[in-house]
Amino acid sequence: MLRTILSVAGKAGLYKLVSNGRNMLIVEALDASKKRMPVHGVDKVVSLGDIAMYTDDEEVPLWQVLDSVKAKCEGAVCAVDYKKASNEELADFFAEVLPNYDRDRVYMTHVRKLIQWYNILVEAGLTDFVPEEEKEATAE
Repeated sequence: MLRTILSVAGKAGLYKLVSNGRNMLIVEALDASKKRMPVHGVDKVVSLGDIAMYTDDEEVPLWQVLDSVKAKCEGAVCAVDYKKASNEELADFFAEVLPNYDRDRVYMTHVRKLIQWYNILVEAGLTDFVPEEEKEATAE
């Protein structure tokens, strides 16, 4: 599911991949507007499935971090206000979500973005963060 959810540099929010054409993608905003727009080859686009967070040992895929946030927030929108929370509040929250995160390489702006993305996904009804490959691997 996270492979088709995109972050576009310079555009607020998250987008769902609708279609791809020659030298561009058609994306739809996950917010209430559901506005569709083209994203061209020169735009920096990142799939949430390709993002990982630094820890002291290794990188943890974003889906695992989002799943931990979901468990902490009990599947609801996160109570931490990412816009108004202090860096200490964000650090405490993230330490509960991912205790061994690398404090030198994970900045509080990353934590703010993570909470923002989690809230957008939950509000859009997308709460199953575990990829199909992982589900199949655990089933075996």
